[in-house]
Amino acid sequence: MENFHLHAEGIKSRLLELADRDPHVAQAVGLVGIPAARHGEQGFHTFMRVIVGQQLSVKAAATIRDRVEALVGPGAGPADYARVSDEDLRAAGLSRQKISYARSLCAVVEDGTLDINALPHMSDEDAILAITAVKGLGVWSAHMYLMFSLGRADIWPVGDLAVRVGAGRIIGLDERPTEKQCQEIGERWRPHRSVMALLAWHYYSNAPAI
Repeated sequence: MENFHLHAEGIKSRLLELADRDPHVAQAVGLVGIPAARHGEQGFHTFMRVIVGQQLSVKAAATIRDRVEALVGPGAGPADYARVSDEDLRAAGLSRQKISYARSLCAVVEDGTLDINALPHMSDEDAILAITAVKGLGVWSAHMYLMFSLGRADIWPVGDLAVRVGAGRIIGLDERPTEKQCQEIGERWRPHRSVMALLAWHYYSNAPAI
């Protein structure tokens, strides 16, 4: 599989290609510009950060993440988490549910159920299935990993509220589309839906209110 399409030039070229065939995209790009590239690390560390940050504000997630990483040590792997008690993880700010998710992630990585090194070589569909088989990692988490850690070109995270709002505004809808509606909307932007998700986020945050 091909990875790492979401570099600055790749984002620009794909959005300009879409703008040539879709006046809504052209108008959106003209209004808010090209979104910046966003890159994430690959590996266990990233999945653990996803679990730690679930349902928290960016600031709160960063605070707890820093505490947990200070506790387990830099570059910690599953064996490092095994040496830390649930009580210490609770003291660092993790809920009991997130501790359960963290332990599950460690277990599936250690026993090979989730082969993180194989993800870059899987199809989008197979990688999503492998990630979502882990307790605590859903489709949204899988989409974020494929987009930002692997740089896949055609991921369309309709479970993300801001993507739905942004996409709806780009095409001029008065109401926020449902996940099903947004899935249908995204069909017109294949095979470059990842950059459209970036544009939807960018538009949601930066387009002036009408």
